[in-house]
Amino acid sequence: MRNGFPTIWCLWLLCAGIPAAAQDSARAQESSYKLKKAAQKLQQSLEKEDDETIARQYEALARELSDKGEYAKAEEYLKKAQAIYTRLDKRSSLASVTREIAKLQESQQKIEPAISNYKSAAEISRSKVFEQANFNDANRLRSGTGLTERMNYFRNNASLFEKEGKKDEAADAYQQLAETQLQQKDTRGAVESYNKAIEVAGDEDITPISKELVKAYAADKQVDRAIKVSEGILHKAKEQRNNELQIDQLRELAHLHAQKDAARSEDLLLDAYRLALQSRNTLKARDCLRDLVAFYEERKEPQKGMQLYHDFISSLDSLVRADSALLDARAFELTEQRIQELEKEKRLQLALIRRTNLFNYFLLGSVAVMLLLLFLVIKSFYAIKIKNKKIALQSLRREMNPHFIFNSLNSVNQYIAEHNELEANKYLTSYSGLMRNIMEHSHKDLVPLTVELEQLRKYLELEHRRFRDQFDYRISVEEALDSDAVLVPNMLIQPHLENAVWHGLRYKEGKGLLRLRIVKQGNEMEISITDNGIGMAQSRALKTEHQKSHQSRGLTNTAERIALLNDLYKTRITMTMDTPEEGTGTRVRIRLPIIDKT
Repeated sequence: MRNGFPTIWCLWLLCAGIPAAAQDSARAQESSYKLKKAAQKLQQSLEKEDDETIARQYEALARELSDKGEYAKAEEYLKKAQAIYTRLDKRSSLASVTREIAKLQESQQKIEPAISNYKSAAEISRSKVFEQANFNDANRLRSGTGLTERMNYFRNNASLFEKEGKKDEAADAYQQLAETQLQQKDTRGAVESYNKAIEVAGDEDITPISKELVKAYAADKQVDRAIKVSEGILHKAKEQRNNELQIDQLRELAHLHAQKDAARSEDLLLDAYRLALQSRNTLKARDCLRDLVAFYEERKEPQKGMQLYHDFISSLDSLVRADSALLDARAFELTEQRIQELEKEKRLQLALIRRTNLFNYFLLGSVAVMLLLLFLVIKSFYAIKIKNKKIALQSLRREMNPHFIFNSLNSVNQYIAEHNELEANKYLTSYSGLMRNIMEHSHKDLVPLTVELEQLRKYLELEHRRFRDQFDYRISVEEALDSDAVLVPNMLIQPHLENAVWHGLRYKEGKGLLRLRIVKQGNEMEISITDNGIGMAQSRALKTEHQKSHQSRGLTNTAERIALLNDLYKTRITMTMDTPEEGTGTRVRIRLPIIDKT
């Protein structure tokens, strides 16, 4: 057994000497692919020269670098984003990125710069919550602040962000609180804070918090709960096919089982090692091999570790060549070089633009004066044009159908001649009510659907009194339409109801039916006027020359009004006429966007 120890130490040294493009950190390994993609997106943004997109990609790359533990480089990229937001005067984004810089500086123990940036973020921010949270962090970092006072600041920030709905910031504050509690050996409090962080995170990725919760449970001697949480992370990693996370959780579970179930711990370590080899992850395989060597050394079975070591060495060359993480790390280096070249080109372009702008400003000033004069002329012309269109629309709307007025008066005269004063009185009352309603709204282009329906009902009541034996009518409005809130063109429907009565149903043998139906179709409504009268062709044959002229003018009036409404309100109203599926009568369909009062 004594001879085995030098072998074990040799194995450790050899494992430690494996070439690597990243640090031992699992977080650094997991982020290599994302880091490469973030750098490539930044490169593409620099090539397209979209400043705001470039700033966002600087932030994305900084986040990946921060996850990898490269805080200094992440800070450098965030400062580049900060410079762009300052130039673009994007205060909200500037406050956010300044706070992130302060966090990175705090991670690097750059306390004074961190305090300065927290204060700057507070002063820039338009949000009172964000302002107070940043001042809290600045005060927390001042010398003389004890652990208890720091925890109070973290609690205050967590409460502020939670009320504001800033889930990621609230979760981060609870995590910082938990870390401080662990420093005070308050493992139970740390567990509660990590659980609270998970609770407020909501739909955010809680895996990093869950990992810390596992450590807190372990520190609090709640090994069973630590195992349960870790198994949950492993299950999620399997669902997502995240090999990196699976390997980490298998190793974590092996360490948690080590005290009570050595066989289970060995199986988990072997599963992690096999998965690392299968997924071609050199550094993960190395870490798993180290765990197994330590495990077998503790169990006094060094020969098993040696066997694994020989197998690993024999496949190392091919493993390194196929390792996507190492390839991604190299690709990131090349992309970063290209980014630096593009940044240099962009700086030169900005310098050239600044020099060119001096001349352009003078030129633009002269052009602006000319354009202003032109604009005033065009605006006056446009205002006159709009006013003329509104007058034309109002004129068309106020055209009353002489047939309707004439026939209404004839009906009253007939009731009087028949000594039917009651019917004459009822008719005149309804007629005057309709006329008053029409006149009250005659100056409006659009009226609520409720008002329009009231006018149409009164009109149809009058026509039904006159032709009671010729037709019945039905009006239906879909419940999805709020009649009080929806606006429709004033008196656009009435001419089609009149045509249906006078040119379709009046000549029908037997009693006809007139249907007005209004339905919602997506963001539009469809108004259909359908009758089962004699139809367009037969009606055309029966008309006198005067009637043909009247109907032609009615349809022309409607078409002109629709064209003017479309032009004035930049909308799209359409009208079609056809024969219903039943094969008799006429159907008019008007489609228009739903316009709310607001």
